[in-house]
Amino acid sequence: MRYPRRIGRLSVPGRTARLATAAMLVVTTMAACGGGEDDGANASAPKAPATIPELTKDPLTLSFIWFDWPPAHALEDFANAEYTKERSNVTIKVKTVPNANWHDAMFTQFAARKTDFDIPILDSQHIGEAVTNGNILDITDFVKKNIDVKAYNPYLLAAYGQYPQAETGKRDENASLYGLPLLGDTWTMIYRKDLIGDKPPQTWDEMISVAEKCQADNPGVSGLAFHQANGSDAAAVTYNTVNGVYGGNLWDAKSRKIDGVVNDAAGQEAMDVLVNKMKPLTAKGSGNWFIDEVNAAVAQGKACIAFNWIAASGGLLDPKQSTLGTTREQILDKLGFAPLPSQKTNLVPLGGMGMHVSAYSPKANQAEALNFMKWFERADIQKKWAAAGGVPSRTDALESPEFLNAGPFNKVYTDSVSRMRDMWNVPEYARLIDIENTNVNAALNGAKKPKDALDDIAKEQQAVLDSSGRKGGGGL
Repeated sequence: MRYPRRIGRLSVPGRTARLATAAMLVVTTMAACGGGEDDGANASAPKAPATIPELTKDPLTLSFIWFDWPPAHALEDFANAEYTKERSNVTIKVKTVPNANWHDAMFTQFAARKTDFDIPILDSQHIGEAVTNGNILDITDFVKKNIDVKAYNPYLLAAYGQYPQAETGKRDENASLYGLPLLGDTWTMIYRKDLIGDKPPQTWDEMISVAEKCQADNPGVSGLAFHQANGSDAAAVTYNTVNGVYGGNLWDAKSRKIDGVVNDAAGQEAMDVLVNKMKPLTAKGSGNWFIDEVNAAVAQGKACIAFNWIAASGGLLDPKQSTLGTTREQILDKLGFAPLPSQKTNLVPLGGMGMHVSAYSPKANQAEALNFMKWFERADIQKKWAAAGGVPSRTDALESPEFLNAGPFNKVYTDSVSRMRDMWNVPEYARLIDIENTNVNAALNGAKKPKDALDDIAKEQQAVLDSSGRKGGGGL
């Protein structure tokens, strides 16, 4: 079967579905009723067996759930072509829902204690909510017996499966695992080589200066294009990224303190840079831009420098969707892809998702799910997944020719793994992201002063954590 050369097209939703709707909050509240009251030590997730139970010989459909974007379809094609070579009685079905419905589509069924999917693909921040309510299996013993954990950067195992998390970038070998990596991701800087030169900016301040000059020299082309929308996690991830490179922190995980941390001097500097230095270099009307709009600006030659998720960048090389060239090679003569510039730190946002096992799936399907996960994480399969357009997590696959040669942005991911920082991995995540997204978007669109927006984020997020009654950290 012919696989796509690279996951991605211009018209894709965002990395996650950070819903701000009342419906989501109702579901989150329902799910939270069953949660533990501490840092995860009393989490109620049932344990998966260390040894995979005997697999059925009867026809079986193994169902995933994800949001509707190219990686979901690529996974279904890849698994049905490769996994069925070993398990011919199994059909893989990746159920897809709109990005905005992704969280609810899973957690509504979790709340009902009945799912029509076996393997939910969760964002890293969804894990805490699922674990504390017993929605997914604890696969710690299974991983110890079946997975070579030394083959991975420890943080990738932690980000996509560990709960609780004490510190970003660190894996606690004594903590439980509830998932394994499926698709990695981070931001790449996309730049016009024909407008700013072959060498990408090395610092954030330099990037802003280069973008300003490029905008002045090229009427009709904006200096920057980045996520600003009040939807999903768009505006929040942008602020978090700038916060990180200017030396800020989103919270103190051990004390669960946000107010006084995210809005300290470093946090205020980051918000000032974002609103007063970066925003003026964006296109008029870009205050609601997310992945699609940023990609469209790049493809139409309307941006000097842009930021986007790697897994959503493949369509930029499609001549049918670009005005930059009639061939892939012509487009690549104009577009360059590089890791994000550094400033006071070199932090970059962690993207991607992990795969988990529904606690409400039939036993035969749970056994098949465990077998699939063991198969998928094999070195040879991870390299095939890389060649098919996936973003693997095993170090040997990330450094393999199959991955590095599959796309011009793949080396950006490999070089960025050690720089990644995630958000808060806590059950209250959905409410925290909604607060931040709304306020950052307001600041970018002039509805709030930058300092007021950041102070409101700190105050409102602190109130959410304080009202939860939980103790301990969860991520950063």
